[in-house]
Amino acid sequence: MNKIFFTLLFATACLFTANAQMPAIGTKATELSYKDPTGKEISLSSLKGNIVLIDFWASWCGPCRRNNPGVVALYNKYQGKKWVKGVKGFTVYSVSLDQNGENWKQAIKQDGLVWPNHVSDLKGWSSDGAVKYGIRSIPQTVLIDETGYVLAINPPHNLVEQLLNKKLSSGSTGTKTKTTKSKTKTAK
Repeated sequence: MNKIFFTLLFATACLFTANAQMPAIGTKATELSYKDPTGKEISLSSLKGNIVLIDFWASWCGPCRRNNPGVVALYNKYQGKKWVKGVKGFTVYSVSLDQNGENWKQAIKQDGLVWPNHVSDLKGWSSDGAVKYGIRSIPQTVLIDETGYVLAINPPHNLVEQLLNKKLSSGSTGTKTKTTKSKTKTAK
């Protein structure tokens, strides 16, 4: 009887542990859907067509707050760009591990986090999103492609830029193409 009990206990623990893992590169990103500071629900899947940087952070997290200017610069750099077919753009989906809504809202404003996709369930480390992605420290980021698949986990900003640059249409890369009757030339 004890053997059956412990086997069931172990199987249950494995099931919960398997659900609390960061999705692997090349796999579908786990769905997230939480309320923004105004109470509007925003799901990760609603951003399909965009390349998305999921950013797990909190207002009380010093390293997160020091990382925010880089995320803002990255976001701003890729706004208004022309993308390859199938890509709408680049955005950030910020998942806060805050428990205090006012501190969360104040940090968004103070740090100039200008993208519209800020979400939280205000449950701190018990946040559903943190549990789904196996988050045990912050900041943590996941870059997903326009179809919802994981491209990179905790990529440095320069890697995010390299991956984004590959998705820009030729008109946004800084090269100009001049077409003549006989040949096409690319100039920088």
